[in-house]
Formats: sequence, C-alpha cells, structure tokens
Amino acid sequence: MPPHTPHAQPPGAQEDKRALWSWAFYDWANSAFFTIILTFVFAQYFSVSVMQDEVAGTNAWGNIVGISGVFIAILAPILGAIADQSGRRKPWLISFTLLCVLSSAMLWTVTPNQDQFWNAALWVGLGTLGAEFAFIFYNSMLPDLASQERTGRWSGWAWGLGYAGGVTSLVIALYGFIEADASLFNLDRDEAEHVRATFVLVAVWYLVFALPAFFFIPDRPSTGLGLAAATRAGFVQLKESIAHVRQYKDIVRFLIARMLYTDGLATIFTFGGVYAAGTFNMSPTEVLQFAIALNVTAGLGALGFAWIDDALGGRNTILLALIGLGSSALAIMLVDSATAFWVWGMILGIFVGPLQSASRSHLARVAPPHLQTQMFGLFAFSGKATAFAGPLLVGWVTALTDSQRWGMSTILLFLLVGFLLMLTVPKTETKDIEDTV
Repeated sequence: MPPHTPHAQPPGAQEDKRALWSWAFYDWANSAFFTIILTFVFAQYFSVSVMQDEVAGTNAWGNIVGISGVFIAILAPILGAIADQSGRRKPWLISFTLLCVLSSAMLWTVTPNQDQFWNAALWVGLGTLGAEFAFIFYNSMLPDLASQERTGRWSGWAWGLGYAGGVTSLVIALYGFIEADASLFNLDRDEAEHVRATFVLVAVWYLVFALPAFFFIPDRPSTGLGLAAATRAGFVQLKESIAHVRQYKDIVRFLIARMLYTDGLATIFTFGGVYAAGTFNMSPTEVLQFAIALNVTAGLGALGFAWIDDALGGRNTILLALIGLGSSALAIMLVDSATAFWVWGMILGIFVGPLQSASRSHLARVAPPHLQTQMFGLFAFSGKATAFAGPLLVGWVTALTDSQRWGMSTILLFLLVGFLLMLTVPKTETKDIEDTV
C-alpha cells in the first residue's frame, strides 16, 4: 500500500490559485452535459422525437439511465482504487472527459426516427459513464489543491459555478438554437437539426472549459505501476479496505447517510416537474422556467454557504442544509397556490447546492490520502446504489393513495433518515486516519 501521508494542503499552506480556479471551472464545463443531455433537452427529444411515444420513451429513458447507474455504482470504487495505486489521476480525468465529449457530439447522428433507439442508447450511455467517472477523479483532486480551512469554500464555489454553467449553456441552447431562426445556421427543422445542434454545443462547451484543468492542475506522481499491475493492486486495496471497514466506520456511516438523502434529493428533481404540472397545472414552459430558477437559487446557495462550510465544517453544513431542505419540501407539499409553490421552491433550491457541496468537502477532509480516489469512487457509488428507491416509492404511494402529495411526501422519509444518520457522524473532520492496513 502507498504510505500514509498527511493532507496534501495542510492548514496555512500556500494555494495555487490558477490550479484551483482551473479545477473549479471544470464544474462549469461538466454541467452542460447533465443539464442539456440528461435533464432538459435530449431526454425530451428522445421520448418525443425518437421513441415518438412519451410513455414508452419515458420508460426507455429510465432504463438507459438506470443501467448506466448500475455500471457506475459497480465500477466507480474499482476505478478509484486502481487510480490510487497508479498515482496519477489526470490521465483518467482526461480520458473520461474525452469519452463524454465524443459521445455528446455523436448524439448529432440521432435523427428523429424510431430506428435510432440503439444509436441514442449507446452514445447517451457512454456519455453518462464518461461524465460520472470523470467526476470521481475531479472530486478526488480537491484535498491536494485546497487548504483544509478553505476546502468548503472551494467546493462551494465550484458547485456554484457548475449551476451557473448549466443555466448559461441551457439558455444558449434554447435561445441560440432551439428557439432561434433556423436559417441562421442553415439548420433543417424537419430533421430536428436545431435541437441536435445543442448536443454538439455540449461537446464543444465541455471540451473548451475543461482545457484549463487539463493544463494547469498539477497531478500526483506516478507510482511506476503499469495498468495491469495497478489493476491487481487496486483490487487488493479494495479487498483490504472492506476487510478493515471498521477502521473507516465514520466514513461508511456518512456514505450511507448520503445515499439516503441523495435519493430524496434526486427524487425531488425527477418528479418536481411532474408534481408542478399535475398539482398546480403548470405548462411545460412554466415548468422549464421553474427549473431554471431552481438551478439559479441552488447555485447561489452553494456560493453563499461556502464560507459557512469552512466555519462550521461539512458535517454541520449538511445537517443545516437538510433542515432547510426538509422544511421547504414539507411546505411545498402543503401549499395550494402556484405562487406559494414558486416561493417555497426557490427557498428549497437555496439548500440544494450546499447539501451537495458540503458532502464533497466533508469527504475531502476525512478521506485517507492514500485512499482518496477510492473513497470518491465509493462517493459516486453512494449516489447511484439505491437511486431507484425514491422514484419507486413515490410511484407506489401515489398509485395507492391516488394523490401526488402523498406520493411526494415519501421524499421527507429519505431526508429525515439521512439527517438522523448524519447526527451520528463525528463533528471533527481534520483528524487523520491511521494507516493500519
């Protein structure tokens, strides 16, 4: 095993600002894929124009995303362990980024025809794997770049930039291509080229804004192990980590808590638009406007809570965010007017960003340096392992009670249990974990 070393940026250490801002802007780059491809534009295009049946399209889209999630959950800890053994992380970051960039560009070839199902499934699946795996290595770089007393700040700033990048790229996609005069770029609307061009936009956006990370973030030195040797050592490391899991029991408890509250958070985003349309009769345009506004408040929340994270620690910031998130979610389920829904929805958004950002900064502080990438692989695993549970429970309860409100109320259960489990996570986040493996 690599020797146990202290945090790469100890308290008071001089930070490389160029490297840190390059790191933070990778969040801005990466967000375009999640916003345009996975959430707003391609997901709808796939259901309506490729499958040409919204019910069948929604089901097929769920299967594609679900299968990708299974691969991510299984492979993320393994890839993290292998990277820890090889030392360097930038080759992994660059390779998976380029996979997502290529896949996004290839979505241009998905024409509005039902026979394009497998073409769409292949490239969106590979793109999802590329984006998610790249984020593992990206996240694991934070402890090496930011000092301990500023880890929360940089995590929050980056997450805020991610939301800003997502909203900005979406606005450009909508008003520069989808709603723009097609003759501007000589795009054929009958072949949906005005929509498909936004997938190429994602590829260009991601690549251009990821370049600073490629060039200016310093990497750990290579351990000298080749890929085959690093793979073997990675599996040994993962096996030993599992065998000595009690040594990392506080991290395991945190990851389980995150798994639960992330299920609740993901379900809010999955069913938020459906709930808004069904309960408050909001039009598709109004739902999209609400989604954009929600992303804006989430980004502002991540930026605003960045200093609170450094002052209180990631664990306490997570608890604070869960209280705000749960309270506003409860209010949303009780109100009757669309105006009140908007107000409480914007308040809810303020706590979304800090919850995600503080989760990253907490793990960055407590992960043993020689296992950082593996731990962020497990971090990715915790975000995917039970992602099916929230939507499944909402669907069951909605069907049993014939009420969207009761169905959505199950989200509170995930947030509450995650909150209670986080209470058992130690407050301290700077204590080194001894290397007894």
